[in-house]
Amino acid sequence: MKTPPINEQQLLDSASALCGLTLSQVANDNKLEVPASLLRNKGWIGNLLELALGAHAGSKPQQDFPDLNIELKTIPIDRYGKPLETTFVCVTPLIGINGLQWQQSNIANKLRKVLWVPILSEKNLAIGERTIGFPFLWQPSPIENKLLEQDWEEIMDMIAMGNIEKINGKIGQVLQLRPKAANSKALTDAIGKDGQPIKTLPRGFYLKIPFTHQILKNHFNY
Repeated sequence: MKTPPINEQQLLDSASALCGLTLSQVANDNKLEVPASLLRNKGWIGNLLELALGAHAGSKPQQDFPDLNIELKTIPIDRYGKPLETTFVCVTPLIGINGLQWQQSNIANKLRKVLWVPILSEKNLAIGERTIGFPFLWQPSPIENKLLEQDWEEIMDMIAMGNIEKINGKIGQVLQLRPKAANSKALTDAIGKDGQPIKTLPRGFYLKIPFTHQILKNHFNY
């Protein structure tokens, strides 16, 4: 297991050293096998990069590099730099949320500073042939942060009011809430429309494609 980076520059240098390598090369260096499919291994690419860069947070509700207050996010892109899918941020609390403020939320904490690692991931590329792009650090601008906060507040208000089942991917300008579960039997506690306890699928916050696309365009000037 790689030693965690001691500062921001060391993390950026380590990530930059992976630029241009295929996922197969990085997997071989870390003695991992490349899965034939990501359908049952959705987090494999992120886990691979975490291993290669010394992130040890795992699934805990904190940043991947807690000592540096930095979250790691891989982002699959096409040859034109457009993200190919939404970006998962974290699982959403569905109960005990009264009084929770954006500034104290897990999602705000995770998005405070992000190391983005683009991965060229077009459909014609096998998983192992996908190539790591140039990494960069990002912090939300005041405007970006406000958009995230507004979406979060709208979604959390709906959850608190018992409208969890009415929330779909169209709600939110930059953020969306979607089911996040290994299967349909993985239920969790939530609040029903009459305030009663109910069981529902766990939900996760995702960044919408236009938002992450703009982050990439702002950084790479294209």
